[in-house]
Amino acid sequence: MSHDAALAFYQQFYTNLTLYVVPEVGEAVAAPVAVPTSQQPAPTPVPAAPVLPTPAVAAAPVPLTAPPATVPPVLPPIGRPPVAPPVSAPAVLPAPPVTQIAPSATPAPPQRTAPPLTDTPFSTLGSNARGIVILVRLDAVKFQRLPRHVFLNNVLKAIGQIVEDTVLINVESHLPVALSTLRTKLEAKQIIGFGKNLLDVAVHKTQLYEPVILVGDAAYLPAAELDVIEEDQGRKKLLWNAMKRMFL
Repeated sequence: MSHDAALAFYQQFYTNLTLYVVPEVGEAVAAPVAVPTSQQPAPTPVPAAPVLPTPAVAAAPVPLTAPPATVPPVLPPIGRPPVAPPVSAPAVLPAPPVTQIAPSATPAPPQRTAPPLTDTPFSTLGSNARGIVILVRLDAVKFQRLPRHVFLNNVLKAIGQIVEDTVLINVESHLPVALSTLRTKLEAKQIIGFGKNLLDVAVHKTQLYEPVILVGDAAYLPAAELDVIEEDQGRKKLLWNAMKRMFL
């Protein structure tokens, strides 16, 4: 800006005041001359200072972010086994509903499959004139030969009887024959059993060579098989003593 322009610029701010100019070096300083206000020249308009564009502010540099430091893995202490990560428990599924079945009624006891003793099969030989019954358990061939059995005939002769006056009964089962069946078919007064398990009412109530009185006043004498007694003198004596008490 020139000296005159600067002077005109400051005159706008200092109206009614006399401005002076500092003389250059070497020039005499003249006394200020008062100029009447009316004679003072009109100030020269000073052109407005140009508006300069605001310089662009450079963006601050973005600091670079350092990469995260790698954390070294934590190793288990020496001498201890590594601890396995906890295993999550499997999901527990709800149990299916249980259908309760009402217990069935108490089963009935098994029915007896064996036939009643009244149905035990047997075969007979002879008549029943004196009411003497002889029970045995033999095969069919031996039973047919029994009337000619020497030892049996001698036993009957000792008490004054013969085979023809007796009834020979062969029990054809491992079960005993029923006394009630014998009484309905035969008039049994004295019964001799040569063998085991021959008569139902005498199975658990008698001893060998001990005669007993059964229901209905029928006498029963249990003994061993005929062939066994025939070979044993001691059994022969036991049989003879029991027959004397029963028949004599």
